[in-house]
Amino acid sequence: MDLPCVEWQKHVEQKWSRLTLDEKKCFSSLLDIDEVFDFGLSQVNQEDVDFLSGISKDDPVQKDLERAARCRKEGNCSFKTRDYTAAVLHYSQGVCHASLSSEQLSLCYANRSAALFHLQRYRECLEDIDRALNHGYPSHLKHKLQDRQAQCLNHFPNGTEGITTAKQGAGHQAEGVCSRTNSTKPNPKSPNSQQQNGSASVSCLSPGLSVCFSPEKGRHLVATKGIAAGEVILEDRAYSCVLIPGVGGGRREETEEAGRVFGTEVRYCHQCLRETVSPVPCEGCSYARYCSEGCRRGAWEWHHRWECPIGAELSTAGVMSQLALRVALKAGVKEVLKAREPIRDADNDSKLIREKISANNSSSKPITEKIRPKMKNSGSSEATSTEPEVNDPSAYYHGDSYLSVYHLLPHLNGHAPSLCFLCSVTIATLYLRLRQAGPPPVSWERGGASESMTCSNQSRAPEDGEGWAPELSLLGSVALRHMLQLRCNAQAVSLLRDTGDFTAVQSTQEVRIATAIFPTLSILNHSCCPNTSLNFRTSHLVSPQPDRGSTDVLVSTEPVSTGPEACSAPVSVSAGVAVSIRASRDICPGQEVLHCYGPHSSRMVLCERRRLLQEQYHFLCLCQACSLEQGEGPEGGGAGPETHLQCGKCEGPVKCSVDSAGWFVCVRLSCGHRVSRSEMDLRLQEVRVQLEQAVDLLETDRPDQSVMLLQRAVSQAGVFLKETHSLQGQLADTMARAYSTMGEWRGAACQLERSVLAIRSQYGQDSIELGRQLFKLAQLHFNGGSPGPALSVISRARRLLSLHCGPHCPEDTFVLCLDSVSDCEDSSFLPETCQDQQSKKKTLSASNQ
Repeated sequence: MDLPCVEWQKHVEQKWSRLTLDEKKCFSSLLDIDEVFDFGLSQVNQEDVDFLSGISKDDPVQKDLERAARCRKEGNCSFKTRDYTAAVLHYSQGVCHASLSSEQLSLCYANRSAALFHLQRYRECLEDIDRALNHGYPSHLKHKLQDRQAQCLNHFPNGTEGITTAKQGAGHQAEGVCSRTNSTKPNPKSPNSQQQNGSASVSCLSPGLSVCFSPEKGRHLVATKGIAAGEVILEDRAYSCVLIPGVGGGRREETEEAGRVFGTEVRYCHQCLRETVSPVPCEGCSYARYCSEGCRRGAWEWHHRWECPIGAELSTAGVMSQLALRVALKAGVKEVLKAREPIRDADNDSKLIREKISANNSSSKPITEKIRPKMKNSGSSEATSTEPEVNDPSAYYHGDSYLSVYHLLPHLNGHAPSLCFLCSVTIATLYLRLRQAGPPPVSWERGGASESMTCSNQSRAPEDGEGWAPELSLLGSVALRHMLQLRCNAQAVSLLRDTGDFTAVQSTQEVRIATAIFPTLSILNHSCCPNTSLNFRTSHLVSPQPDRGSTDVLVSTEPVSTGPEACSAPVSVSAGVAVSIRASRDICPGQEVLHCYGPHSSRMVLCERRRLLQEQYHFLCLCQACSLEQGEGPEGGGAGPETHLQCGKCEGPVKCSVDSAGWFVCVRLSCGHRVSRSEMDLRLQEVRVQLEQAVDLLETDRPDQSVMLLQRAVSQAGVFLKETHSLQGQLADTMARAYSTMGEWRGAACQLERSVLAIRSQYGQDSIELGRQLFKLAQLHFNGGSPGPALSVISRARRLLSLHCGPHCPEDTFVLCLDSVSDCEDSSFLPETCQDQQSKKKTLSASNQ
């Protein structure tokens, strides 16, 4: 959970310590979130608001012309050294810090266009030229932009017509992005076929799923028919998301400077999370930036117009606080009051939802039918009819509407009282700061705000905010509810980042770039060995005309000019980040659909997984993986989990002893050699240190020295580690990178085959990790002039990548290169694109393009 900064936590801890014992008992006994918020609001005063603003000054978000000038100067330095990627990032920073009417803004746009031109990003270059001219670029320098514009147009086959088409289409849609126009016909076999207009839901379930309820599991998904591995079973769109600042997002083709200085907040759209090289800045602050004008307008309408003046305080308060407030702002008072109403049997919305869910499961009635749901007894496949709590909204499924988000369980009695107090005081302080920033949000002025209010102490709300009625403290109460929900229901949005160098071997790392809340995905329960895979993407809607009737999708048009000509082009407007959930293995009828909340059996031992799940999600995991691992342990009478260690004396398998001393003992009775845990940890640490040193040598262009160090480490590790140990796999992968840096493709492929063995053992035969490693191995064979082995390996890699990522994974371009040579008898024949790839000793990045 992304809590507020340390200074604020300490400040709130002091407030908590000053409470009397009776006050703490009173607060701990509260079971109504409105009352919890009122208590926090009663503890907050202007000094707290000032303190939060004071510690937020280290992260200013105001426009700053001096800083814009410095960023442009830094960009010029990078440009002179031909580091055009870093130059673009510096100029983008300057664009965001420059005020709307300043000359600095036009200069930054113009300079960024020059760097984009050298990066062969001609469409983005032309857009920046237009922006520079529209923002008062000095007249005596305009000839430079006009010359660059003409050069850009030469790269489009139809000149101006070509770039106009590019702006209307490709500029607003990335690979894997859902787009919709009036001429698009829905595919009846696709889960998205139920979407008929811009305002329709994009979240939907496969016809082979039902939403069920039980007291033990709550709402959960059950397969009503067989689901094949790789099949899309659920598509969901985030109700809202927040980009995580400060996370490195560098790519393999970037210099060390670009990868070190700039994080995710500079590289990704703050609305849809799409990566962008030429962001459009917020006109009011220096922090928020977007991939298009459509995303900027959408964010402004939904939440940013109120976040903009308090951006520094939101950053200090943490991602969860910001996301909670953003959800409440987007929902508005009308949706909140609707969600707070009791569940009624006759509900038109539920009838619509019921049509979307298959009711073919004979053993479990879909809970969306507003009747008593059939509940599954724990440990039994038979369903018996029992009555849930009357009108309990958490027992029903509400589709992808705000109702689903609102009725996620906040687990108020599961959180520590001090944590609840921190959340309550934080939200209350942000609420007061929001009151001071201006009038209440429009979404909270739609009438009826005073109806059905249940806040226990509304009169405590200060009266100094313009237009802020006391009953609007409901906004703070709802934001607190969402903050507590996010503790158990927030979803990390991740992508693969390539951390390799300019070689043909990739080293990828999964990086969390955002936190989101998904209405339907939140229903899935956890398993440490899940039967699903998640694939995130940005989701845009494209429409030639504004849809004035849509309340969920904003569509607008903006003038796009090319030189003297201009046209009104459709603008892609973000529908937010979306996720596709695929079956990672065959799912039989009656089986529950599960995904992993983080702790995975292939990455973490049983006791650590259970501890983390108990602390954050308040349950003891009894999934199949945990049950099997517990049965294999000492208490279960088994031999214990595989250690992938070997005896240093006879090379036999080693197990951890049952006694508390923690010895590793050879299982061969004729040997019985044993090593203490402390000695084993020391040996492992020595190998890890050598691995880190080898990576440093590799990253400083000393691959030969790196290989020598790795060979010593491998020799040392081979005494006590099996080839299937994860550390052996890391050593082999790093050595493969070193060999490929020196152009020794066959040696690199040999090392990577060793790494594949460890990956297969750790993650499984059908894992996405194995698929990515096989993809790397195919590239090495290919670059080494061995298309036969490359084709043999790529077929296995493609199956696994398609299983988890779908048929259009980022690796497809390279796969097409291999397919084009599969029928060629002369193995020396390579397509031009692959020859270029081999000559540069580079391959496609496995991360999102």
